[in-house]
Amino acid sequence: MEVINVLGTGCAMVTKCYNTCFTISNGQEHFLVDTGGGNTILSNLEKLDININEIHHVFISHRHNDHITGIVWIIRAVAQQIINEKYNGNLTIYCHKDNIEAINTISSLLLEKKFTKYIGDRIIFDEIYDRCKFTILDLNIEFFDIRSTKQLQFGFSTTLTNEKKLTFLGDEPYREELFEYANNVDYLLHEAFCLYSQKDIFKPYEKHHATVKDACENASKLNVKNIVMYHTEDKNILDRKKLYTEEGRGFFKGNIIVPDDLDIIEL
Repeated sequence: MEVINVLGTGCAMVTKCYNTCFTISNGQEHFLVDTGGGNTILSNLEKLDININEIHHVFISHRHNDHITGIVWIIRAVAQQIINEKYNGNLTIYCHKDNIEAINTISSLLLEKKFTKYIGDRIIFDEIYDRCKFTILDLNIEFFDIRSTKQLQFGFSTTLTNEKKLTFLGDEPYREELFEYANNVDYLLHEAFCLYSQKDIFKPYEKHHATVKDACENASKLNVKNIVMYHTEDKNILDRKKLYTEEGRGFFKGNIIVPDDLDIIEL
């Protein structure tokens, strides 16, 4: 049975938690979804007892620094294990062509050639596009364009080994064009930048983000069983779980999950 290992839960400019990223894991292998903006990706993997040698699949949703920059650290860590003859197989990075170019560029600028020489050899790219499908961790993953208003971005949908359906919507609100991916799913992973009651403080709509109220209204409309909310502000981090759950219950009767960094979600 799969679990979600939550590596980070915050939006771009958080300082009290890490940027939003996570793994879908089956106990032996880990599918890494986004990488955050720094080498905290490595320390949080370590804290969750996830060995870099057990990561062979990484998805980068889009080219914002809080989602893509951590890939440099993943590439360096994997390349070092290859050098040490401790990494079996290849690392595959799934992303659209603009991200492939960006990752190649930042890697060439920031990493030594002894690491980058494995890109294209043992560290490879699989270009994704709207409605493309891959098998990752024995799961059928379908990637889809989320119709971002800011920058090309992808989410994905899959059916877990227990037959439950999971959809990741990226870091922008649900749009009606994504109905087929989000309707009736067991787990909807939906960003919630802040409480609706604090929208005038954090101004989520100016940033093309949703509030807790918006996310939970979407989950209710879509007949979702569980909503997982992430990519939040961090000004009330100690009370975030309680406050977000309380507001969300006014709009959604299903199960509300507001994870903290390093939480493990049983699926």
